[in-house]
This record gives sequence, structure tokens and C-alpha cells, in this order.
Amino acid sequence: MRGDHQTLALLLFCAFIAVTLFITTWVSRNRQGSAEEFYAGGRLFSPMENGFAIAGDYMSAASFLGISGLIALFGYDGMLYSVGFLVAWLVVLLLVAELVRNCGRFTLADVVAARMAERPVRTALGTSSVTVSVLYLVAQMVGAGSLVALLLGGTSDAARSWTVVGVGALMVVYVSFGGMRATTWIQIVKAVLLMGGAVALTVLVLVHFRGDVNSLLTTAAERSGHGKDFLAPGLRYGGDWTARFDFISLGIALVLGTAGLPHILSRFYTVPTARAARRSVVWSIGLIGSFYLMTIVLGFGAAALVGSAEVRSSNAAGNTAVPLLALVLGGGEGSTGGTVLFAVVAAIAFATILAVVAGITLASSASVAHDLYASLRRPGRKQYGEVAVARVAAGIGAVAIALGLLAQNLNVAFLVGLAFAVAASANLPALLYSLFWRNFTTRGAVWAVYGGLVPAVVLVLVSPVVSGSPASLFPGVDFQLFPLENPGLVSIPLGFLAGWLGTVTSREKPDEAKHAESEVRALTGAGAA
Repeated sequence: MRGDHQTLALLLFCAFIAVTLFITTWVSRNRQGSAEEFYAGGRLFSPMENGFAIAGDYMSAASFLGISGLIALFGYDGMLYSVGFLVAWLVVLLLVAELVRNCGRFTLADVVAARMAERPVRTALGTSSVTVSVLYLVAQMVGAGSLVALLLGGTSDAARSWTVVGVGALMVVYVSFGGMRATTWIQIVKAVLLMGGAVALTVLVLVHFRGDVNSLLTTAAERSGHGKDFLAPGLRYGGDWTARFDFISLGIALVLGTAGLPHILSRFYTVPTARAARRSVVWSIGLIGSFYLMTIVLGFGAAALVGSAEVRSSNAAGNTAVPLLALVLGGGEGSTGGTVLFAVVAAIAFATILAVVAGITLASSASVAHDLYASLRRPGRKQYGEVAVARVAAGIGAVAIALGLLAQNLNVAFLVGLAFAVAASANLPALLYSLFWRNFTTRGAVWAVYGGLVPAVVLVLVSPVVSGSPASLFPGVDFQLFPLENPGLVSIPLGFLAGWLGTVTSREKPDEAKHAESEVRALTGAGAA
């Protein structure tokens, strides 16, 4: 990129970082220091504010950069991500939003452990929540690295690496000092910026083709190098049965995974009532639905105007398709319009990454402090406050930084698909069983979590994602045993099966009084925090 691109985009980056750091500083000066303030922002957000924050949390780099890139490279098959992410919100709205708000306080473990032995359940769910959060953080790190590498030289490994480290450091600052209140306002600002940028680019693409969607698709197919196959199923997930099963596995993981994501579930605790939680989801569905429809236009627009080959040459995983599209729509390389639009879109994408990273880090630090530390600390030893532990636990980002440096060549939407698979395998079975199965026991909850978490992680480690192919994390070695890239097709049923098996083999008798109390609280909100 030319110097004027770099200068303008970097100025916008710095402006957003300055604004968000100001928000964090201002909020940290006015906080009370309580657990409720740090984890839930005092439960003072309105449904509209929380709806925008949920949308800001959910519309990550995987959405803005990854999905559009996959559509630009693989056409029809790339749209699976847009459809899967959108449909997943119906599961959240219909099954868990209100019940989670009524039954929990700060984390997913609060819901499941309400009528069981708390220590083993909190340990299991805290472990799985941190694992999911780290996987999700890796995707955001990779997106940030791809974006800034494009800005500073196209394929600069040093730029990517330093960006990953810088984003990790910023997220620790946001969470440690600002907590949920600062994180929420950062996400609201980011959601407004992202929707504005997506609308502007979508309108420009449609105006370029004079509103003729057929012309857009035809041109995209012609410039993709695949012809009509670009608009038909099977370009990425077609051919042999392995690819088809991978398609099914990914679809299941995307649809079911959202309801098990810790950073999404924690957002329902920031509103005062269950009714407000439902209305928050309605607001977020409107924003998220329109956004994912626009990613389809942006993906095909990038294929048509930039060309799939040029997108792939810039970034093999397609993560830079949207910034390149903005450059072309603004007038091309060297033009003032191209410079401005590219810089604005790059800054918005970077803002997207920072906001989502803050939300995920807060959720993982809450799991460490509220679940793992609270359940594993020993009597008689010096005890530290939960909030203090949570601030220190924000350093979990160091793990994500290390993994992000390894995974720089993978598509960010694909990486998020792995996080969704682990969430749907480990967290979702325990959550649904605890909400809807009267006889569910402590053993069942622990087995459900580990019975989904361990297979999911192991299958990823022995899959083509890690070794055995040129696009793997370690392309020079081959210990691949599992043929699918996404483990959801196997690990999600195993999680539900393990939860059922643990319950039916348990000698523990369900506490009818606790179940009745939990049921009344879930359905009516009576006694909810």
C-alpha cells in the first residue's frame, strides 16, 4: 500500500484506540469495584443498548473479513457461514436467552450449578469456557494481523506478528481497567461504525451494477476462475464424502454453537429483567440479520470487482477481500477516494476486532475468577477478591497471542467455526440438560462438558487443520488421523450422549426442591439477580 493509505488508516486506527481508551479510563474512574459492576456493568443497560452491544460482540472479524473472503473465493459454499451465524440466533432467542438471564448471575456455570454440586460443575464449565474463548480470540488475532499486514506491506510477517501482540496488549488494558461497562460501550460504538461501513460498501456495490444482482453474480462467476461452478454448491465442500460430511459438521456447529458461547451468554446479565433480555435479542437479530445479508453482497462484490485471484494473492485465506473491495470502489489504487474508503474500512475492521476481543477476554477472565478460582481455592489460604483475580486473568490473552502467531494463514471465519464446534460440544449439552431435564445430575453435567470438550479438542489436533496439508498449522509434519476439518458432527453428539450416560449411571438423587426453585426462577424471573 502507498504511504497515503498507510498514514490515513493509521491515523484512524489511532483515533479509535484513543477514543476507546478514553471510554475505558472514564468508566474505570466511576466504577464501584463490585463483582456485579465488573462482570455485568451494574445491569443498567437498556434493551436497545444491549442489543447493539450483542451485535457488536457477535459481528466479529470472522463476519466482516472472513465470511466475505470465503464468498469471494468459494462463492455459494462461502454463504454457509452467513446463513449459519444468522440461524443460530433463533436458537438463542427461543431456547436460552430468557432462561439464562433468570437463572444465572455472571457466567454459564451459574445456570448449570444452581441445583448441583458446585465445585466440579464450575471447574468443568470454567475450563470449557476458557478453551472456547481462547479459540475465538485466535480468530480475532489472525484477522488483525492480516489487516495490518495488508496496510503495511501486503505480506509482512513482522507486521502481522507485532499486530497480534499489540491487539493482545490492548484487550488486557480494556478488560482489566474498564470491565463490562467499558466493554459494552466500546461494542456499541463499534456496532454503529460497522453497520455504517457495511451499508456504505453494499450501496456502492449495488450502484456500480445499477442494482442488477444478476449482473453482479455473473461478473463474480466470470472473474472467479470457476465459471458457473462458483454459483453452485460444491466448490469447497463438494466432491468426496469427506467434504460433504465436513459441510454438515460445519453447519451443525454454526447453528448450535452460539447458544454455548460464554461472551454472548454473559451479555444477558447486563440488563435488569428477562423481558429486557428478550428485547435485546430482538434488537440484535435485526442488526445481525441485515449485516449478514450485506456480507453476501460484499463477498460477491469482491469477486466481481477485485477478482478471486487477486484476493487470494493478497491473503491466501481471503481475509483482505473487503479492504481491497473498498479500494476499488473508491476509485482504485492511488486515487483519493480509494485511499479514504480503504482507510475508513480498515479502521472499522480494526475497531471490530478490538471490541470483540474485549468482550471475549472479559468472559474468559470471569470464568477464571468466578468459576475456577472460586471453586478451587483452598480454605485457610490467603484469599483474593474475585474482581482482582479477574483483572489478572485477562492475561489469558497471552495464550491467544501465541496461538494467533501460529494460525496466521487460516481464514478467520473458519477458525471461529472451530470455536463454535467446541462451544456446541461442551457447553450447550450441559446448559440444555440443566434447563429442561428434571433428573439431570452433577455427574451428567461434568460428563457432558468433558465428553464434548475432550473429543472436540483432540479431533481438531489430529485433523487437517493442524497437520497433513499445505494449509495446516504445521505443514511439514503429518499426524492427521481425523479426516474432517470441523469436529462438530462427532463431538456434539458425544457431548449430549455423555451427559445422558452420566446421569443415568449416577446414584445421585436429584434435589426436587432445588429443581422446583430453579424452574420457577427460570420461567418467572422470581429471585433473579
